[in-house]
Amino acid sequence: MKTIGLIGGMSWQSSKSYYEFTNQRVNELAGGSHSAKSIMLSVNFKEIEALTFQGKWDEIGLMMADAAKQLEKAGADIVLLCTNTIHLVSNAIETAVQIPFLHIADATGKVIQAKKLKKVALLGTRFTMEKDFYTKIIEENYGIEVIIPIKEDRKAIHDIIYNELVKGQFTDTSREKCVEIIKRLEAVGAKGIIMGCTELPLLVPETNVSLPTFDTAKIHADQAVEWALNV
Repeated sequence: MKTIGLIGGMSWQSSKSYYEFTNQRVNELAGGSHSAKSIMLSVNFKEIEALTFQGKWDEIGLMMADAAKQLEKAGADIVLLCTNTIHLVSNAIETAVQIPFLHIADATGKVIQAKKLKKVALLGTRFTMEKDFYTKIIEENYGIEVIIPIKEDRKAIHDIIYNELVKGQFTDTSREKCVEIIKRLEAVGAKGIIMGCTELPLLVPETNVSLPTFDTAKIHADQAVEWALNV
């Protein structure tokens, strides 16, 4: 079994999900008392959040590259960034290490393609929804149309993520708001929903909506495990 390197802390709520998902998937595939071989380096989200809102992506890239190098030196065989938004600086990670880097959009695109869906909606932070680092991969590499919510709905989701979810707050009011937004996306042709914030599935389980949803954290973790086990 190969060792999975995890850059966590963005937020710690999603990072604990990655730890759970990787161990669950290893046990599902290998059975018995098997669990994942992994190393997690967790950053201080407050520092990342501040740089994000200042638009200092180069500085974030340096921090993520340093984290990836530390994981490589510690013995990781592959690197995962346990967040969606910060994949905006994925190039900094890819060029910093010799080991593979599994991009969350690639992992997600493969699963959607396998489901044969041609049009999906993306929910996440404003950065994830409005910049093209995520949608471009899914559209160009997997031939899937990606739509995003209208401006006011994008703001609502962004605010819920930063004001509540990253702090571990999951309210019925915010859940209902997200469900309303998903219904509007379904009305304009979305056949599935990418939960492009790793905390969103914690707020809105698939059972709360009529469309299939794609839990990017679980998809990402599962594919890393399959790589680590070479299955």
